[in-house]
Formats: sequence, C-alpha cells, structure tokens
Amino acid sequence: MPIAFNEPLSFLQRITEYMEHVYLIHRASCQPQPLERMQSVAAFAVSAVASQWERTGKPFNPLLGETYELIREDLGFRFISEQVSHHPPISAFHSEGLNHDFLFHGSIYPKLKFWGKSVEAEPRGTITLELLKHNEAYTWTNPTCCVHNVIIGKLWIEQYGTVEILNHRTGHKCVLHFKPCGLFGKELHKVEGHIQDKNKKKLFMIYGKWTECLWGIDPVSYESFKKQERRGDHLRKAKLDEDSGKADSDVADDVPVAQETVQVIPGSKLLWRINTRPPNSAQIWPARRRSGWRRSREKHGGSGPRRRQSGRRGGSTQAITPTLGPPTGCMQGITLSGISPTAQISTEGLEGPGARDRRLTRLDFLEWPL
Repeated sequence: MPIAFNEPLSFLQRITEYMEHVYLIHRASCQPQPLERMQSVAAFAVSAVASQWERTGKPFNPLLGETYELIREDLGFRFISEQVSHHPPISAFHSEGLNHDFLFHGSIYPKLKFWGKSVEAEPRGTITLELLKHNEAYTWTNPTCCVHNVIIGKLWIEQYGTVEILNHRTGHKCVLHFKPCGLFGKELHKVEGHIQDKNKKKLFMIYGKWTECLWGIDPVSYESFKKQERRGDHLRKAKLDEDSGKADSDVADDVPVAQETVQVIPGSKLLWRINTRPPNSAQIWPARRRSGWRRSREKHGGSGPRRRQSGRRGGSTQAITPTLGPPTGCMQGITLSGISPTAQISTEGLEGPGARDRRLTRLDFLEWPL
C-alpha cells in the first residue's frame, strides 16, 4: 500500500483514542441502577469509534512485541497496548482506572476486504468493560468500517453493522444498529437501538449519530414519534422511487451530504456528545519515507520524526512524531518496543561525508514498520 494512505501514527496509539470520553465509564460506575449503567456503557461504545470521523488515513502496523503506554492522571486512567501477533496482526490492550473503579481490555484483529472502489475493515475481537464496584462485565464488538473511493475521488468513511452490548450479570442487552449510508445518504452516520432486559422487553430507546451525539427516550414516546414521521415520509416516497434506478458504475462514489444535527425527539435525554476538535486537528505531518523527512528538515530547518535507541540489548526506543495538532485530546504517550539482538544496528566504521545518510537509511525499517 502506498505510504500516502498512512497517517503518522502507530495502530497502538490509535487504540488509545477509545479513552477520549472515559468520563462515561466513571459515570456508569456511579449509577445505582443497571439500566442507567447500560446507557452510559452504550454511549461509551459509540464514542469509541467517533474519533474515526474524517480519519481516512491508515495507521502504521506496529512491530511484533511493540508496546504503547499512556497515563492520564487528569482523566483517571492508565492504558497499555501491545502487538501480540504479526500474522495475523493482533493488537491487545488493557486499561484500568486510577481509582480502581473499572477495567477495560480486549484485542483487535481487523480483517480487511477490498471491494474495488472501497476497503472494508471488519473488527474481529471482543472488547470487555468491567465495573468493579458493581461486579459487572460488559462485552461487545465494534462495527464494520468502510473507506470509499480508495482509487479515485474523495475519500470518505462510514460505519455500519450491529453492535450488541451484554451485561453478563443482570442479562441486560443493548442492541445498536449503525446504519449504512444507503443510496441517497439519508441514513449516513445514524445509530439506532434499544436496551432490553433478560426477558427481551424493551426498556429504553437510543438514537443519534456516531459523529455527533447520542440521545435516549422511553419506547412509547419513540414509537409515537416514528409513526408521525412515517406519515410524512410516504409523501416523498414517489419522488425517491423515480431516482432509485440509478445503476452502479466504475466512477467514484459521491460523498453523501449529511445533516449537521440530529432531530431530537421531545423529552429525550442526552447520553453523549462528541468533544470539539482543536481548530488545527486536520493539519498533520504527512506520512512519507525517511528521505522525504530529511529533505523537509533541511529545507524548512525543522525536525522530523526521530527514534532513540538504547545501547543495550532489550532496550527501549522512544518514537516521537511531531504534529501540528493531535486529532483528539487523548493522544500523549511513549512508544516502548523491545529490540531483539538481530535488530541491533551497528554504526561503527561509518565515517565520511555520507555516514549520516547511510545511518538514516539503515534505520528506515525501524522508523516506519510497513
């Protein structure tokens, strides 16, 4: 895959963005009722994929045995992830609250499928959240992610599939449907679902967009609103059917236009709203090969990414990738990677004007694990 499709982040770093809205876990731990706890856990599961909005770059594959650790005392958690398998690529992570109120762990094995104009990433692996105060464990899997126009056109992303969150102690289950875009983009980014008890009785309805916010309401009010909405939609059905004969072709898929806000049903309860991104979050150092970084530094007088390697075996390396602004407010940390004896690179005997360039070339494979 061309390096232009990558963003200058390791996949282990990308996983830490799950914790951007960790306050939802703290809130769930303080709720006395299982229904209220499930509402917060469902909001956290949706917020975990919200950072992928407009993030079409692929993170770099970590080295086998590479780890990433993040401690945020201000947010009350510590996080560590490790690349535990190379073929297939499997990343495992573990997080815990500094107040010993929760455990969050799991593994991710993304299965990629190429469909000609798009790339689909099916996330295999179970995610587990444990609320220690209530002796409860919640499990779920993430929805499928699809990036469109990988060959021609403007890249855009969508999430679709069904996510089931199960409380193994009480039997409560939350079923969330991430809607696919559809032909006219009407369902783009929408999420709808419900919370049911162990007898499959619906207790709470959830709706919203995974890119913006999530709301909840009682089932009676929700169904009443949907009936009124369907009465208005049948008037526009004839016009939509006239355009439905548009055939698929090899041209780029047009980026659908999504509504800016979610239509809130009167009486709804706000479960989660996405954090505002920094104004320069879209401006990052583009991923390029080391020679490109070196030319950029010499031209602008800046410094590109660098990796410090200790002089002893099994030492640690610190990878620092400068960005003009992180995509989220959670990304701070150090990449720790055990270096095997075969990966130890000697620079002795490299002398002369080209010695510096030769050393950088030898370290290329350490800089960007392709």
